Amino acid sequence: MIKKNISLTAEGKKELENELNELIANRSAIAEKIATAREFGDLSENEEYSSARNEQKLAESRIMEIQEILKNAKIIRGGKRDSVTLGCTVTLDMGGKKVEYSLVGPTEANPLEGKISNESPIGKAISGYKSGETVEFNGKKVKIIEIK
Repeated sequence: MIKKNISLTAEGKKELENELNELIANRSAIAEKIATAREFGDLSENEEYSSARNEQKLAESRIMEIQEILKNAKIIRGGKRDSVTLGCTVTLDMGGKKVEYSLVGPTEANPLEGKISNESPIGKAISGYKSGETVEFNGKKVKIIEIK
Protein backbone atom coordinates (compact mmCIF):
# COMPACT_ATOMS: atom_id res chain seq x y z
CA MET A 1 0.00 0.00 0.00
CA ILE A 2 1.30 3.44 -0.90
CA LYS A 3 1.73 5.64 2.14
CA LYS A 4 -0.10 8.92 1.79
CA ASN A 5 -0.21 11.81 4.21
CA ILE A 6 -3.78 12.28 5.32
CA SER A 7 -4.75 15.78 6.43
CA LEU A 8 -6.79 15.89 9.64
CA THR A 9 -7.75 18.64 12.04
CA ALA A 10 -6.93 18.05 15.69
CA GLU A 11 -10.68 17.64 16.30
CA GLY A 12 -10.97 15.10 13.48
CA LYS A 13 -8.04 13.13 14.88
CA LYS A 14 -9.65 13.06 18.32
CA GLU A 15 -12.97 11.86 16.84
CA LEU A 16 -11.20 9.02 15.03
CA GLU A 17 -9.31 8.04 18.19
CA ASN A 18 -12.60 7.94 20.11
CA GLU A 19 -14.25 5.82 17.41
CA LEU A 20 -11.27 3.46 17.42
CA ASN A 21 -11.43 3.06 21.20
CA GLU A 22 -15.18 2.33 21.04
CA LEU A 23 -14.70 -0.28 18.30
CA ILE A 24 -11.91 -1.99 20.22
CA ALA A 25 -13.96 -1.95 23.42
CA ASN A 26 -16.90 -3.51 21.53
CA ARG A 27 -14.88 -6.50 20.28
CA SER A 28 -15.77 -8.69 23.28
CA ALA A 29 -19.50 -7.96 22.91
CA ILE A 30 -19.35 -9.03 19.25
CA ALA A 31 -17.44 -12.18 20.20
CA GLU A 32 -20.18 -12.99 22.74
CA LYS A 33 -22.85 -12.55 20.04
CA ILE A 34 -20.98 -14.99 17.81
CA ALA A 35 -20.62 -17.52 20.63
CA THR A 36 -24.31 -17.27 21.52
CA ALA A 37 -25.35 -17.60 17.89
CA ARG A 38 -23.22 -20.73 17.46
CA GLU A 39 -25.35 -22.42 20.09
CA PHE A 40 -28.42 -22.08 17.85
CA GLY A 41 -27.23 -24.94 15.65
CA ASP A 42 -26.58 -25.30 11.94
CA LEU A 43 -24.36 -22.34 11.00
CA SER A 44 -25.28 -22.47 7.30
CA GLU A 45 -28.85 -21.39 8.08
CA ASN A 46 -28.17 -19.38 11.22
CA GLU A 47 -29.05 -15.73 10.56
CA GLU A 48 -27.90 -14.58 14.03
CA TYR A 49 -24.47 -16.13 13.42
CA SER A 50 -24.16 -14.60 9.94
CA SER A 51 -25.21 -11.21 11.26
CA ALA A 52 -22.74 -11.33 14.17
CA ARG A 53 -19.88 -12.43 11.87
CA ASN A 54 -20.74 -9.61 9.45
CA GLU A 55 -20.71 -7.13 12.33
CA GLN A 56 -17.30 -8.45 13.36
CA LYS A 57 -15.91 -8.11 9.82
CA LEU A 58 -17.17 -4.54 9.53
CA ALA A 59 -15.75 -3.57 12.93
CA GLU A 60 -12.34 -5.12 12.23
CA SER A 61 -12.21 -3.50 8.80
CA ARG A 62 -13.00 -0.08 10.29
CA ILE A 63 -10.40 -0.60 13.06
CA MET A 64 -7.71 -1.28 10.46
CA GLU A 65 -8.85 1.69 8.37
CA ILE A 66 -8.73 4.10 11.31
CA GLN A 67 -5.33 2.79 12.44
CA GLU A 68 -3.96 3.38 8.92
CA ILE A 69 -5.43 6.90 8.80
CA LEU A 70 -3.98 7.80 12.20
CA LYS A 71 -0.59 6.34 11.29
CA ASN A 72 -0.41 8.59 8.20
CA ALA A 73 -2.17 11.63 9.66
CA LYS A 74 -0.76 15.10 9.25
CA ILE A 75 -2.46 17.48 11.67
CA ILE A 76 -3.57 20.75 10.13
CA ARG A 77 -3.93 23.84 12.25
CA GLY A 78 -6.88 26.16 12.16
CA GLY A 79 -6.74 29.84 12.89
CA LYS A 80 -6.99 33.17 11.09
CA ARG A 81 -5.58 33.17 7.58
CA ASP A 82 -5.30 35.67 4.75
CA SER A 83 -6.53 33.23 2.11
CA VAL A 84 -8.66 30.11 2.00
CA THR A 85 -6.51 27.12 3.01
CA LEU A 86 -6.90 23.74 4.62
CA GLY A 87 -8.03 24.10 8.24
CA CYS A 88 -9.78 27.46 7.92
CA THR A 89 -13.46 28.28 8.24
CA VAL A 90 -14.88 30.40 5.45
CA THR A 91 -18.15 32.30 5.11
CA LEU A 92 -19.45 32.48 1.54
CA ASP A 93 -22.19 34.42 -0.19
CA MET A 94 -23.66 31.95 -2.67
CA GLY A 95 -26.23 33.88 -4.63
CA GLY A 96 -27.59 35.82 -1.66
CA LYS A 97 -27.39 32.88 0.73
CA LYS A 98 -24.66 32.96 3.36
CA VAL A 99 -23.05 29.62 4.20
CA GLU A 100 -20.14 28.73 6.45
CA TYR A 101 -17.79 25.84 5.76
CA SER A 102 -14.71 24.43 7.39
CA LEU A 103 -12.17 23.30 4.80
CA VAL A 104 -10.87 19.90 5.86
CA GLY A 105 -9.17 16.89 4.31
CA PRO A 106 -11.33 14.31 2.51
CA THR A 107 -11.19 11.87 5.44
CA GLU A 108 -13.23 14.07 7.75
CA ALA A 109 -15.39 15.87 5.20
CA ASN A 110 -19.08 15.91 6.07
CA PRO A 111 -21.11 18.56 4.21
CA LEU A 112 -24.09 18.06 6.54
CA GLU A 113 -21.85 19.27 9.39
CA GLY A 114 -20.42 22.14 7.32
CA LYS A 115 -17.09 20.36 6.69
CA ILE A 116 -16.08 20.31 3.04
CA SER A 117 -13.06 18.63 1.53
CA ASN A 118 -10.27 20.67 0.03
CA GLU A 119 -10.49 18.17 -2.85
CA SER A 120 -14.21 18.78 -3.48
CA PRO A 121 -15.21 21.02 -6.41
CA ILE A 122 -16.16 23.95 -4.15
CA GLY A 123 -13.09 23.38 -1.97
CA LYS A 124 -10.82 23.53 -5.00
CA ALA A 125 -12.65 26.55 -6.37
CA ILE A 126 -12.22 28.73 -3.25
CA SER A 127 -8.73 27.59 -2.21
CA GLY A 128 -6.14 30.36 -2.33
CA TYR A 129 -8.63 33.21 -2.62
CA LYS A 130 -8.85 36.08 -0.13
CA SER A 131 -11.71 37.64 1.76
CA GLY A 132 -13.74 39.94 -0.50
CA GLU A 133 -12.83 38.09 -3.69
CA THR A 134 -15.39 36.48 -5.96
CA VAL A 135 -14.96 33.01 -7.44
CA GLU A 136 -16.77 31.37 -10.33
CA PHE A 137 -18.27 28.00 -9.31
CA ASN A 138 -20.72 25.96 -11.40
CA GLY A 139 -21.51 29.00 -13.49
CA LYS A 140 -22.38 31.09 -10.42
CA LYS A 141 -20.51 33.78 -8.56
CA VAL A 142 -19.46 32.93 -5.01
CA LYS A 143 -18.11 35.74 -2.83
CA ILE A 144 -15.75 35.00 0.03
CA ILE A 145 -17.05 37.11 2.92
CA GLU A 146 -14.82 36.03 5.80
CA ILE A 147 -11.97 33.64 6.54
CA LYS A 148 -11.31 32.49 10.10
